[in-house]
Amino acid sequence: MQEWNPTQYAQTARFVSDLGEAVLALLAPQPGERILDLGCGDGVLTLKLQTAGCRVVGIDASPEMVMATQSRGLTAHVMDGMALPFDREFDAVFSNAALHWMPQPEAVISGVWRALKPGGRFVGELGGQGNIATILTALETTFAARGLNVPYPCFFPDPTTYRQLLEAGGFSVPTIELIPRPTPLPGDLRDWLMLFAQSSLAWVLPEERADFITEVVARLRPQLYQPDGVWVVDYVRLRFLAQKPPNAP
Repeated sequence: MQEWNPTQYAQTARFVSDLGEAVLALLAPQPGERILDLGCGDGVLTLKLQTAGCRVVGIDASPEMVMATQSRGLTAHVMDGMALPFDREFDAVFSNAALHWMPQPEAVISGVWRALKPGGRFVGELGGQGNIATILTALETTFAARGLNVPYPCFFPDPTTYRQLLEAGGFSVPTIELIPRPTPLPGDLRDWLMLFAQSSLAWVLPEERADFITEVVARLRPQLYQPDGVWVVDYVRLRFLAQKPPNAP
């Protein structure tokens, strides 16, 4: 199982929330709106929504991340994003870099639909088709060399597939686009792998894990390591705005 340590996340992956500003701009939050932050992480963007005058509820599957969000003085709950219990409570549902960790997108979309008031909007960004493809190939090759077939536990859809899922869930989709976004890491690729490939690495014996990561890094160095000493990961994001009709029941 993937686990999240707020301190490790802040050191290794603060760029995730820093690069979420474009999704916030698409959301265009208005003072007084009640907004659900779906997959709130450690609450950095949740706090920005509250600062904008919104009434925000954050939810996340990680108890540690929820505690970090609560420590900012925010309302947050441990909750499965694929089993949302809300009923027409929110003006908007916002999600940044979380939906691809939820392997049942139909259940997520259905829950968001129920959570929204008629006329509400669902705005999000997730990993899209081609996201971290170079890293996934290196992981697959290194696992195969050990006789293992270990899938990466994320859902990276193309725009057509995700539009169809949203429309099947009752939404109209004014905006959906795939955005290549090569992303410099603040540190070493090893740190990124130990955080974001944690559940895959669990298939490797603990005493062999360091050597496994060394092999993966060696495979990726020619493609992702830059002359200035910075690792740049081949992120691709899928950003969308979906609307629940004003006359929806």
